[in-house]
Amino acid sequence: MNSLRTTHVTTASLFPTMPAPVTDVLPKIFDQVQTTTANHQKNVVALHKLHVDAAAFTESIHGGHSIKLTGERLFEDTFIDLLCRVVVVKKGVSQADRIVKFVGAYVLYLNLKGQEIKKEDDNDDDDTTSARFVARLLKFLLKGFVAKDKIVRYRCVHLLTEMVAHLGEIDEDVYHVLRAALIERVHDKETNIRVQAAVALSKLCGSEDPSDVEDDEQTAIDVLFDTLGCDPAAEVRRAALLNMPIAQHTLPAILARSRDTDTVMRRLVYSAILENNCTTADGSAMGSLHPRVLTIAQRELIIRNGLGDREPAVRAAAGSLLGVWVDVARGATKPEEGGAVMDDLVAFLGLFDLNENTVAEDALLSIFATRIDIFDQLEFKDAFWDALTPEKAFLARVCVEHCIATNDQAKLEVSLPVVTHLAYRIQSVYNKYQEDIDSVAQERALRALDANERDVDERLDDLLLDAEFVIAEMLKLAVNLDYADEIGRRKMFQLVRDMIGQEGLPEGLVARCLDVLRVLSPSDPSAVTAVTAPKAPKPPKELTPEEQARADALDIRCLSLCIGMLERVNSTFEENSTLEGILGELIVPAVKRKELALREKGLVCLGLCCLIARRMALNSFQLFLSQVQSSPEILKIRVLHIVFDMLMVHEGDFLGKGGIGSERIVEFLLHVLNGEDAEKVQALLCVGLAKLVLAGMISDERVLKSLVVAYLSPDTAEN
Repeated sequence: MNSLRTTHVTTASLFPTMPAPVTDVLPKIFDQVQTTTANHQKNVVALHKLHVDAAAFTESIHGGHSIKLTGERLFEDTFIDLLCRVVVVKKGVSQADRIVKFVGAYVLYLNLKGQEIKKEDDNDDDDTTSARFVARLLKFLLKGFVAKDKIVRYRCVHLLTEMVAHLGEIDEDVYHVLRAALIERVHDKETNIRVQAAVALSKLCGSEDPSDVEDDEQTAIDVLFDTLGCDPAAEVRRAALLNMPIAQHTLPAILARSRDTDTVMRRLVYSAILENNCTTADGSAMGSLHPRVLTIAQRELIIRNGLGDREPAVRAAAGSLLGVWVDVARGATKPEEGGAVMDDLVAFLGLFDLNENTVAEDALLSIFATRIDIFDQLEFKDAFWDALTPEKAFLARVCVEHCIATNDQAKLEVSLPVVTHLAYRIQSVYNKYQEDIDSVAQERALRALDANERDVDERLDDLLLDAEFVIAEMLKLAVNLDYADEIGRRKMFQLVRDMIGQEGLPEGLVARCLDVLRVLSPSDPSAVTAVTAPKAPKPPKELTPEEQARADALDIRCLSLCIGMLERVNSTFEENSTLEGILGELIVPAVKRKELALREKGLVCLGLCCLIARRMALNSFQLFLSQVQSSPEILKIRVLHIVFDMLMVHEGDFLGKGGIGSERIVEFLLHVLNGEDAEKVQALLCVGLAKLVLAGMISDERVLKSLVVAYLSPDTAEN
């Protein structure tokens, strides 16, 4: 089909005195616009002139008391007659598509001209030529919405989609009919029709007032949400996504599509939605989806889903988005500046909670891989280490680990600090941290807190946490240093040993110090045990409450050191004589204590001992099972971790054919799962059982059935 037939219409004979040859010119205009879009603007102007001339032709009726809009009616009849030839043309015919675009352009032009005339004449009358034409056109198209022929339904919805954003002011009743018709077409059985209806409905959302919607009726945006999340056709979901209004209340539904089943859909979330809306079109201001507009949870969700996607195209789109985020992290897009790369990365890391998870690290590694220009410009000079912030310390540590992973020795050489210099920096920051703790404690002791002072206290706590984080990152960095320099090695060893020996060392830094010790003494594993072996003094039988609290604090401190040490011991329990003394003097008494904190750490220590001592595991397993039944939720979670670790490490002794009771263990775990109400405990049990099933350690069908039931049960739907 090369062109649509736009032959002369027969209505001309009805109006022999019509001055403007509407029935001659209109078909010619339609004939021209179907061939190319280049002449659309010229023909829009010509059509409007024809329309105005036709509207000027009227007839007096009823003795001059009324006016018949003869020319206007002829124009509308001719226009609709020509559209009737378009709506029967199937999808994909370019001539029909061009006419549809032309109709949309004309409706826009008509309404703009109508508004200009209203301003010039200062007339608020809504009964204008343009309003009557649009109303007549809508009435015609809405009839086609319910046509039996799917081609007619498609073309009518397609025409309305082109017009809907330019309709101007329409009657409220017409609006409700239009809205209801579009909602009905969103559920049409034809995919192409649903696509066009979703696009049109999205353009109506901005003008909808939720208060005008009945209580039992969905709003247009709710219908779009359903279409976006539930329509079986990926094309329809894409149309809803690309045309969804971007606002705070629509953002969760948009971000949820980063887990869509369609690869293109997931990629579009990152490339077409998130990246394109980071800044305004000219890049001069923050856009509606600038990273600073998003919450931390939303940023982490975007990165986790994007970088963790199974398709390379989606991961590439997520990586491209992160590159844009770095460029705009300090505000809108800036011209390239060599010295600004470090500031950009620091600002980018400031968008995340660095303490919580590895999302920020994954994002930074993605940037290093995709934006080589940024990675090449990174330099860690002496001035960098003099004023460390959490973001700077994190950046340096991740950069060094990336160089090691990629074997980039040249970059590693210039990035790693000298051992002695880093040791002095750690000592300086740690001493400052201790001074801050003492000053904060004194200040709090001297004053009673009111509401304002609580805010001050929160800021002080944040400062202490930042200092602790910086120390932890520097200790992680110290693990990768070159300790060929004996002076530097001794300095670092003495520093870390002194830090471990101090009661004020935060628990979060204990593990980091032990990692450094392990690197400093690789040939002597017992050195870690010797340094960290707690020497808790035996208290007298009767203690005052203050003395008892101090003794308990010391025991907790010793148990924390034990946990860190046992996690890093590679030898068996029998090969390390020091562990025998720790077990009898510290761990077993802690397990017998009633205080929850002491018992929890004691059980964790005992569980770690069981992982390297087979006989102890066999003797202690029943103890852990009894703790699962009688313990509070926090302790139950720790004990279940221990139980599953023991089953994984000593598989043959518990779940093998010669084990102590594979069937009884499975029954016990299933009994706990079925009777447990705490969500975290339920989740842990499901994960642990699933790992045992996937590893082939459990083949009982009841376990698989229970896992399926737990997944599908409405009781656990929110977990």
